[in-house]
Amino acid sequence: MFALSVAARLVAVCLLGWLAVVDVRARRLPDAGVLALALLFFADALAARMPLATVGVHVGVALAVYALCALLFALKLLGGGDAKLAAALCLWAGPALLLPMLTLISIAGALVGLTSLATSGMEPAAHRGALRALALFSGRRGVPYGVALAVGGGAAILLPAVLPFVFRH
Repeated sequence: MFALSVAARLVAVCLLGWLAVVDVRARRLPDAGVLALALLFFADALAARMPLATVGVHVGVALAVYALCALLFALKLLGGGDAKLAAALCLWAGPALLLPMLTLISIAGALVGLTSLATSGMEPAAHRGALRALALFSGRRGVPYGVALAVGGGAAILLPAVLPFVFRH
């Protein structure tokens, strides 16, 4: 069952990478991708034989975060896709990894925000190669916070499965 859990987590991290790229390019987080990420949590919970009560606690944390993020969305302080992605990531984090994940998201978010600010005068169509990739972060189009969510969430998803293996050998 451990291998299935690791496989689900690797797929989830790859999905987060794709969502981050889509967010940088289009400033959208597709609902289907966010839903797939949430469903992968339940597949992982089944593969890892997570107790139903623990799954319930993870769902409770995700619902609480979604309620807070929905309020931020209503106040136009957070995008709708970001709100849904944050809730899906909280399914994975649960109460134990919530604070570390939010800390990593905050640090990555500060870097994404500073990059967006620094590139706000750049137009992606006017550049090629690495400069074009950097210009895609331009704050003129909004901040692609899905990147920060993917970094912090990816760590919360992957590290619990990988670290025991690393320290066992």
